[in-house]
Amino acid sequence: MPDMEQSRAASPVVILMLKAPRVGTVKTRLGAQIGHEAATKIYRILVEHQVTSTPPDWQTEVHFSPADASDEMQRWLGSKLIYFPQSDGDLGRRLARAVAGAFERGARSVIVVGGDCPALDEGCLRQTSEELGRVDVVVGPAVDGGYYLIALRRPVPGLFEDIPWSTENVLVTSLVRITEAGLQHALLEPKEDVDDLAGLRRIVASDAFANSELGVRLHPCLPRRATASRTS
Repeated sequence: MPDMEQSRAASPVVILMLKAPRVGTVKTRLGAQIGHEAATKIYRILVEHQVTSTPPDWQTEVHFSPADASDEMQRWLGSKLIYFPQSDGDLGRRLARAVAGAFERGARSVIVVGGDCPALDEGCLRQTSEELGRVDVVVGPAVDGGYYLIALRRPVPGLFEDIPWSTENVLVTSLVRITEAGLQHALLEPKEDVDDLAGLRRIVASDAFANSELGVRLHPCLPRRATASRTS
């Protein structure tokens, strides 16, 4: 037990920014394509996969919204994680407050992720921790122009301000903020978030996930492709 506690103290704190899995409030772009019940089920599967991909010897905090979802989140993801409601405001304000809070509680470094990037595995998280030994900020670019991970070894006021969230300019603007702050950064390999049906199909069909537990769980959620009828 002491070894585990020492490992946790020296390791990054992982912050999972999540929503309660309520129908119609998560994966709404995907829900518009396949139905919100199915999209919510997929969201649950993706988040559960992300939780199990986090190094077991690291501390993981779940920062959830809405604020009244504490019991709901703990019933879903279990009591071994640490739970905090997200603050009010836009995504930038909520990210800034989550990061600041972790450092105030004694974190030596912080890695912030969501729950919808299946390729973000334990190896990638450990690589991020190693990169934080030589740079101030690590960013995992998403293929849609955002990012699936951002990691810091100290608080950076202003890093999350005036970012055009939910656009293809999130990454570019964030890198400008990092440069303006005089920080050194490293980029991880680009990875794909699951935001729509096309992205979901690519993940399920990929070599990495086609026969994996995640792929097996996701495959039944895919709608059947329409087949053209033949005419004589």
